[in-house]
Amino acid sequence: MQNVRWDASDYEKHSTNQQAWGRELIEKLNLRGDEILLDIGCGDGKVTAEIAARLPNGRVTGVDLSAEMIDLASRRYPEGDFPNLSFEQADASHLPYSAQFTRVFSNATLHWICDHHPVLAGIQRSLKPGGKILLQMGGRGNAAEIIACVDRLIQLPEWAGYFGDFVSPYGFHSPEDYTVWLREAGLEPVRVELIPKDMVHPDHDTLAGWIRTTWMPYTLRVPAGQRDAFIEQIIAEYRAGHPADADGALTVKMARLEVEAIRP
Repeated sequence: MQNVRWDASDYEKHSTNQQAWGRELIEKLNLRGDEILLDIGCGDGKVTAEIAARLPNGRVTGVDLSAEMIDLASRRYPEGDFPNLSFEQADASHLPYSAQFTRVFSNATLHWICDHHPVLAGIQRSLKPGGKILLQMGGRGNAAEIIACVDRLIQLPEWAGYFGDFVSPYGFHSPEDYTVWLREAGLEPVRVELIPKDMVHPDHDTLAGWIRTTWMPYTLRVPAGQRDAFIEQIIAEYRAGHPADADGALTVKMARLEVEAIRP
């Protein structure tokens, strides 16, 4: 996972879509209320706290690589007020758990990692026998149209000097590959599906906020004084081919890889 320095407070303000998708995914967990659940990539903790509210006899541990995110989540949802909820800094590629959880959940996180073999091995180790996983992440073709705009921009003389050695950090994988990797990790696939999904930004500023808070592998390569101009050029390039609707909303086509599996 990219070890970038997240602006946790700014992300919190612009994670509405991630929270909405997380709520949809929570419904698919079909929780009884006594599960011991690990949330990988908990971010600002909003979705993790919603899971904890559904587990009166269970417990949730939210983990994230970002110290800034864990600090924010821990302050927003202190254990004194949320006794079945805790947050820990951990790398999804090196999970430090062994047969501790009955469920593993992750929403809008694991596409930050290219090689999922260590991720799935760690998930398998973290689960008790019979434990289940439910993951959703960017999949093959995710945000392809906006990525194409960015890729065109970083070839321009104005920006190319900042991207000479750039390699995309994202792992947008296919169901076919993921099914093989699950079995190699000792997990039995139940459902591995690529789901088209639109991300709707109500206006120009919310699209800019999303780019600023989640596309840092690109934006942080640009000097701070030029970063806003870079983001504005991305949006202008995107809007040229994808204009706003009558209400000013801008839509980005996404593709979500959704994964259900069991540890035998």
